[in-house]
Amino acid sequence: MLEVLLLLLPVAAASGWYTARRGMTPKKQKQPQEISPVYFKGLNYLLNEQPDKAIDLFIELLDVDSDTVETHLALGNLFRRRGEVDRAIRIHQNLIARPSLSREQRAQALLELGQDYMRAGLFDRAENLFLELTELRLYNEQAYIYLLEIYQQEKDWQRCLEVADKITVSHYPSLHNSIAHFYCELAEQMLSQQNSAAAESYLRRAQQIQRGNVRALMLQGRIDYTRGDYRSVIRLLRQVEENDPAYMPDILPRLVDCYRKLGQQQALFEYMQQLYQRHHSTEAMLILSEMIADAEGESAAVQAVLRHLGENPDLKGLERLVRLNLQRGEESPRETLEVLLQSVMKLLDNHPAYQCEHCGFIAKKLHWHCPSCKTWGGIKPLQEFVRNVRG
Repeated sequence: MLEVLLLLLPVAAASGWYTARRGMTPKKQKQPQEISPVYFKGLNYLLNEQPDKAIDLFIELLDVDSDTVETHLALGNLFRRRGEVDRAIRIHQNLIARPSLSREQRAQALLELGQDYMRAGLFDRAENLFLELTELRLYNEQAYIYLLEIYQQEKDWQRCLEVADKITVSHYPSLHNSIAHFYCELAEQMLSQQNSAAAESYLRRAQQIQRGNVRALMLQGRIDYTRGDYRSVIRLLRQVEENDPAYMPDILPRLVDCYRKLGQQQALFEYMQQLYQRHHSTEAMLILSEMIADAEGESAAVQAVLRHLGENPDLKGLERLVRLNLQRGEESPRETLEVLLQSVMKLLDNHPAYQCEHCGFIAKKLHWHCPSCKTWGGIKPLQEFVRNVRG
């Protein structure tokens, strides 16, 4: 509230001077000035810590002209930032209704009012104002960016693409990334309608916009998997590691399944070894430990996991170690291991699986569009794999 009061003090002073000045005649200019009683009433509200009433009073008292437009805009902007959207809307609506505004000032007020409506969740009203600005060709770049935000909220991906085409990339650095995800969203819609041909067309466009987009690679891998083209799936999913290995925990199960369906156990083992050497990932070690247990027994697998945990402590690795020891049974106190296993599993259940690298938002499942900061592709698996890749 202090911020509002500091802004209102010059408003109050200007209001008092302006109302007194307006009531003067040329003959009385040298006489003591009469100040409007409303001005003193507003000051009284301020002194008695009733700023809400003072705010309303001064806004009504201060006429809109070329000298006070910026003050009204600043007040409205301040109210919106403080969450008082109704007040911000009233101020900006009051501005727009004034015929004395210049074309530039009215456009600025329209832009501010559109943001008020967005903050209030009135997307249809905000959309109309931003479209009006694009027709006026004033603040149209900002208007297109806000329209893009609205259409993303409404999941209208076609209109997102139409608007994105009108935005200057230098004003929206992540635009190519966003466009690629719009095409991926359309591809997902087509897949839900069993239209894989249309989905693949959108995925090709996503790759043209952003080469190596991991979401497009994963979606194409999903399509090829349903066709039984396991070699293509392996090729696509291995590209995920090359472009963004943070997503490997999400695609490793399908990758392993494809190797096994092709009967390429040795190739799988060699790839997992290479993957582990590159990233020291827990997920790769979990798969390796299964293969080592089948080939050499649980004791060899235990030693491999112990070496990994010595360098990369991790709950999933600890869970695997306990399970391997339970399978050996006779060498460890089984009751203690059972309790330890249950404790580790509870910790894993409560542990977030994903986190946005931009704002820190955590989630249990993968979101391609962060619900918090609205960034595309910023949410990554929160695993030791990710830590080691970035470390």
